[in-house]
Amino acid sequence: MEQPGAEVCWYVREPEIRETLAKQGRNTRYLGEVRFDMSRITVVDNPQAVFDQCEDVYLVIPTAYLHGALQEVKPESVRTCNLISAIKGFIPQTDEIVTDYLQHMYGVPELQLCVISGPTHAEEIAREKLTFLTAASGNRSLAERVRQQLRCRYLSMSVMDDMRGIQFASALKNVYAVAAGFCKGMGGGDNLMAVLVSLSSAEMQLFYHLMQPERDLKLTTELLPPFLGDLLVTCYSQFSRNRTFGTMIGRGYSVKSAQLEMNMVAEGYYAVKSLEKIRQQLNVEMPIAQAVYMVLYEGAKPDVLLRAWQIYKGE
Repeated sequence: MEQPGAEVCWYVREPEIRETLAKQGRNTRYLGEVRFDMSRITVVDNPQAVFDQCEDVYLVIPTAYLHGALQEVKPESVRTCNLISAIKGFIPQTDEIVTDYLQHMYGVPELQLCVISGPTHAEEIAREKLTFLTAASGNRSLAERVRQQLRCRYLSMSVMDDMRGIQFASALKNVYAVAAGFCKGMGGGDNLMAVLVSLSSAEMQLFYHLMQPERDLKLTTELLPPFLGDLLVTCYSQFSRNRTFGTMIGRGYSVKSAQLEMNMVAEGYYAVKSLEKIRQQLNVEMPIAQAVYMVLYEGAKPDVLLRAWQIYKGE
């Protein structure tokens, strides 16, 4: 943020990261080349401190840890803040997207919720590469507020109201990025990847319609970046944790060994389990997503993904 006087209260779980931030102004574990202006940042060791000090709380931790982190916060504190989620996935404990979870579990009013979506990778933002984001909320004034808070010379943000839709898109694109990694790890090229991404987009649109039948999904210039753009960047980028995770498995790593070697969480691992539960409830076929689930949770070989093509061709 480049606004004069803007201050941040930052909850950091790991003691060693808090220490390096205090001493060096750097997070040596993630994006260690970035130096933070610590005169504008207060680092705290518990999430309640953030809710006590801030009116706007940005949720940026992996979905697998959100439930536990909020258990340390007074429920009334959660309900009284504006919550802006940059989390991309389903909450594993309830198989819900983040805003549904916050409304169901804590009774947070919808007008206090906002979602930030890409396409974006933190590595490029850290290097001040021009990036376009989307803020989605049923509360236009809150979305505009978020846009003003994050706006700077290399961050541009648009505003829309389809808060649930872009969360479904951002959760599913991680699943398909794992599939893209399978293809890369097995030696597939651009031709195979193009088919995979095309069919993945079709599965995402099918899921969107089933979860939001009242909305007519039209990939307008407003919706294209957080829907198709985010899918593309996650499937193709060298920075994609989910693609990297899938690539390792495609090359022969076990799921456990790939998780141990990676330094960060691949959200697609958790998202596909929730997606499979929802898919079964909806009684719908999503061959690519199902193949990813089979590999990650049922011990199937990555080449099971190739059967998805046969299903789509009617073979």
